[in-house]
Amino acid sequence: MFVYEYKVNPKPQQITAINEAIRTSQFVRNKVLRYWMDHRGVGKTEMFRYNTQLRKEFKFVEELNSHACQSAVERVLKAVNRFYDNCKKQIPGKKGYPKFKKNTRSVEYKVSGWKLSDNKKYITFTDNKGIGTLKLIGTRDLNFYQLDQIKRVRIVRRADGYYVQFSVQLDPRDTVKPLIPSQKVVGIDVGIKYFLAESCGNIEPNPKFYRNGEKQLNRINRKKSKKYRKGKPQSHNYHKVRNRYALKHLKVSRQREEFVKRVALRLIKSNDFIAYEDLNVKGMVKNRHLAKSISDAGWSSFRCWLDYFGYKYGKITIGVSPHNTSQNCSKCGEKVQKSLSTRTHVCPHCNYVEDRDINAAINILQKGLSTVGHTESYKLGECDPLAPLEQSCGVTIGL
Repeated sequence: MFVYEYKVNPKPQQITAINEAIRTSQFVRNKVLRYWMDHRGVGKTEMFRYNTQLRKEFKFVEELNSHACQSAVERVLKAVNRFYDNCKKQIPGKKGYPKFKKNTRSVEYKVSGWKLSDNKKYITFTDNKGIGTLKLIGTRDLNFYQLDQIKRVRIVRRADGYYVQFSVQLDPRDTVKPLIPSQKVVGIDVGIKYFLAESCGNIEPNPKFYRNGEKQLNRINRKKSKKYRKGKPQSHNYHKVRNRYALKHLKVSRQREEFVKRVALRLIKSNDFIAYEDLNVKGMVKNRHLAKSISDAGWSSFRCWLDYFGYKYGKITIGVSPHNTSQNCSKCGEKVQKSLSTRTHVCPHCNYVEDRDINAAINILQKGLSTVGHTESYKLGECDPLAPLEQSCGVTIGL
């Protein structure tokens, strides 16, 4: 499943209509969630029946396309099922009890409620919200795909404007030609000082996009706080500064996403086999001393793109256990205890000296090669490369 995204420039009345459609979708979701909370044990059928009742009861809900209302119900079902699954698996800590939404930024249509123009450069939303026709700004050509391949259409509101996303049912391997085997293998060790170190000795510097922009972010945030009026409607100047703050965060997140995508694609194209650490990033960010640096590095996003590109180009990506990869000597296999501050591996047993991260990358490669062919666990990481990118990795193919 591909997600193609296009920028749109709606007129003021269209912006009002889009925002109203988003609020209506949020209203349906929250009402259905409240219905589930008040009638514990109700299932999918009862939720969709309650959605039909809402459409009869509220005129503004009826104005929104019925499939868009159903998508809002499906979001509730997804949250409820995830909560039950976490309880059944006895995951430690919070189980993810469904919460009400107050700042929804998108509305999703299925196969109705919208219509593409003949040249597929314009989209018209045909429900009674009055959004009308929007011009799609982007380089991706939808003429290559049939209409029945487009399964979802989503309008997304971001700090820099509005976007329309198309979920196209397509196997990623059908869009590229097979690569010539490079006959190379590599193990990679992600870190904070370096973004990653390869077993062959290459080092990828850590760009630290958030750290570099943190000073400017804090300055804008202080201005926003000074203009905030507690218990009163916020001024126009407050919303201007708030939007500047959101734009800066959006820029940082896009920089990080493009960086990890570029590095992952380079590794996939230059190697036939990639081994990486199967890190528990969710647990690691609970360390308050390292949480900001780990999040800034974007390890989870990098891992998702690595698995996706590996599936797309027919390369093997293996996640291995990170246990003792930094402590063991890659030459003799003896364990050499070292703290995080020790950046050079010096083995007293065989006198092998190497950078700590490169030594770990070699150990990761050795583990990965010994794991090939085993089927006792899922070795492609947490992201399913066959699942829609928007669901599994939170990534979107750009304009």
